[in-house]
Amino acid sequence: MAEKVKITWVKSGINRLHRHRRTLRALGFTHLNQTKIHTLTPQIKGMLDQVGYLCKVEKVEEA
Repeated sequence: MAEKVKITWVKSGINRLHRHRRTLRALGFTHLNQTKIHTLTPQIKGMLDQVGYLCKVEKVEEA
């Protein structure tokens, strides 16, 4: 099965690069302290490499 990650947006996008703000939007975030669960694909991994300093990432254990 595909690995899932829980991503929480914890730091503001104010005064960040426009590209990083757009990446947060592409991950599905609309407001701070929001949590999303994504399947860890190469595309999502690349996004997290770019904006990982603004987010908290945790692995999700599947039953």
